[in-house]
This record gives sequence, C-alpha cells and structure tokens, in this order.
Amino acid sequence: IMGEVLEQFFILVGLLVCLVYLVKCVRFSKCIFLRFWKVLPRSFLKSMGQWAVITGAGAGIGKAYSFELARQGLNVVLISRTLEKLQATATEIERTTGSSVKIIQTDFTKDDIYEDIKEKLKGLEIGILVNNVGMLPDLLPRHFLNSPDEIQSLIHCNITSVVKMTQLILKQMESRRKGLILNISSGVALFPWPIYSLYSASKAFMRTFSKALQAEYKAKGIIIQASFLGHIPPWVFHSGAFRKLLLACYVDYLRRNAALGP
Repeated sequence: IMGEVLEQFFILVGLLVCLVYLVKCVRFSKCIFLRFWKVLPRSFLKSMGQWAVITGAGAGIGKAYSFELARQGLNVVLISRTLEKLQATATEIERTTGSSVKIIQTDFTKDDIYEDIKEKLKGLEIGILVNNVGMLPDLLPRHFLNSPDEIQSLIHCNITSVVKMTQLILKQMESRRKGLILNISSGVALFPWPIYSLYSASKAFMRTFSKALQAEYKAKGIIIQASFLGHIPPWVFHSGAFRKLLLACYVDYLRRNAALGP
C-alpha cells in the first residue's frame, strides 16, 4: 500500500511540474508572437519629427533600423563610409517604402567631418537619431599592447561620433522639445572585458553617456537610450520579421520605461 501511495505522489508531482513548464512555454510563445504581429505606433515615431538619421547605415543593425523607420513613415538620412552600399540601401528603401532618403558618405574614424555633416543636415526636422556606427579593429582577442595600432580611429568612431552627432542634433530637438536618440552599445558594456579592453570601454562610455544625458534632457521631452546588443549574424538583418521585432521591442521598452502615452 505504501508503494502505491508513493507512486501516486510522484505521478502527481510530475504532473504539476509538467503543468508549470507548460504555462511558462505558453507565456513565452504568447510574448514572442505578440511582438512579431504587434502593430507599431506609427504616430509616436512620426511625432518625433519628419526625419531619422542613422549612422553606420550601410549594413547590419544600422541598415535594419533604416528600413524599419522608413516603413514607419519617416524619411531617413543614411550615413556611412561606403558609397556603393549607401546607394544600394537608399534605392531599396525608396522602392519598398516610398520614403525620401538622403545619403552622406563620410568616414567616422576622422574627426574633421562634422561641419560637412552639419551643412548637409541643415533644414531637416530630425526627430530620431540612431548612433550605430562603430568598429572592432580585430575580432581575435588580444592584450591591449598587442592590439592593432588603431586606437585613435576606434576612439573617433566609437566615442567621438556619438558625442558629436548627438551635439549636432540634440540642439534642434531641445528647441522643439521632443526627439529620440538611440545609441547602439553592446553587451560588452555591462562589465569589463579583458582582451577586448578598449572596445568594451568605448561601449561602456555609450552606456554612461546615454544615462547622464537622459537625466539632463528627460524633462525637455527628449528620450535618450542605449541599446545593448550581443553578436548577431549578418544574415539575420535580411529578415523583415527581425527588423520589425527589433523596432517593436524598442518601442515597447520606451513605453514601459519612459512613461509614454498611447
């Protein structure tokens, strides 16, 4: 009799465990499907301004944001180093979304480029800035003194670009009392990464810079955030569903953390 009681007890425990995991799976699936099919708040994004500026827009994350912001009805300015990639991306965006596209070819590893960018952005009502451009000199892990001699280039590309582009565009956002700045950081910003020391430090700068600016300008209606992404294979960015999910998750994050209305 004791054996039968124990058997029934373990069966009951097993059923309860299965039920708990089933509920967790259902909740997870619901979250994923809702984010894929959720209708994005076009009015919110467009209310920031007519134009979005994206650095490093020729490929990867920058290209994905460019496409999705254009699909949300914004005109986009694509800034990157390779003219051929910019032209191809601009043509595809105009053909598939109908939004207006401007391109600016520049090299963010230099520090004398911002007057030219400022001149080319003159007259545009910029509501969204995505600071995405960045560089990792070498994928192979190395000690600091054994790293390629591109220290100044990395600082200009990963740090100076964020500061200067924010300075250029934040001024008009402040005067209009609205705007959105998204700084694409990395998971390596969350704690020190030996053998990627300079790169991880540059991404950590983006994190603290974004937090500090948000505290300064939140009362003026401007949202400034850093996004922490890990390594994502390049082929993923060709997926329209991924691009939609990327922006959907970000807008959902804003609604939950920036006290935005519907």
